[in-house]
Amino acid sequence: MSAVALYRRSLGNFLDTMRIVRRRFVVRPARYPEIPWVVWVLAWLLLAAAVFLSLDSAAGRMRGEWTPGFIHFTDFFTDFGLGGWYLIPAALCLVAANLTDWRRLSRQTRLLVYNWTSFAFLVLCAVGLSGLAVNLLKYGIGRARPLYFNDFGVLSLHPFAMDARFAGFPSGHATTMGAVFGILLLLFPKRWHVALAVTACIASTRVFVGAHYPSDTVAGFGLGLAFAIVTGLVFARLGFIFRRPSSTRPVPKRTFRLLRSSGARSRISAARRSGEHLTAGHP
Repeated sequence: MSAVALYRRSLGNFLDTMRIVRRRFVVRPARYPEIPWVVWVLAWLLLAAAVFLSLDSAAGRMRGEWTPGFIHFTDFFTDFGLGGWYLIPAALCLVAANLTDWRRLSRQTRLLVYNWTSFAFLVLCAVGLSGLAVNLLKYGIGRARPLYFNDFGVLSLHPFAMDARFAGFPSGHATTMGAVFGILLLLFPKRWHVALAVTACIASTRVFVGAHYPSDTVAGFGLGLAFAIVTGLVFARLGFIFRRPSSTRPVPKRTFRLLRSSGARSRISAARRSGEHLTAGHP
């Protein structure tokens, strides 16, 4: 297929998607669950303040006192907080879906591709938008990192210095982990404690490698989580992945699956066996 044909297909798929989104925004009312945002934001700010008062100075003094083996261990896992691990695969998935001729797919395959496309878009919005927000905040606030604790202290602010040394609050890695936790919380609510343990541990590695104070990670984690929840609410209004909001959180649709269900495979196999039997009995 020529590059021109691929471009036309990609443009057509993109325009079709935008038309669907605009139409659903128009016809579906802005009905969202009554989430006590003020309470949650106050709790988040109070937790960050409590961590700042109780742990940040100690973390600054202990920087560099961890064993080399532990630092090597945390340095390996801290890289999983980079947004690229999640944004690049999501973007590639959207590009592949946008180049796909959906009309030639079977109904089941089309649903599978649709679910993967929606999931990739959810990741791109939650992780990407929270990443943009945290970078604006961290450079706007300009808090010095614990690497410079001896020079600047625990609370040295240099707003809009545009210097990586003064980009500590909130933590970008922790924001990414908060967004990932929010996505997993929405899609797999029964496993929220496992998702929280994993993502919080990865976020905390930023403290041990000396890049952030504990309050930086708490603030970033909460920011990413908030972006993921808001993204899920908007997706639920549009009918992507989640049912329309009727409870305290978006609930995944029964049709949302990223793998072919075993039930569907068994039904297909049974239909094939039935067809072979009929063919054998009626030559």
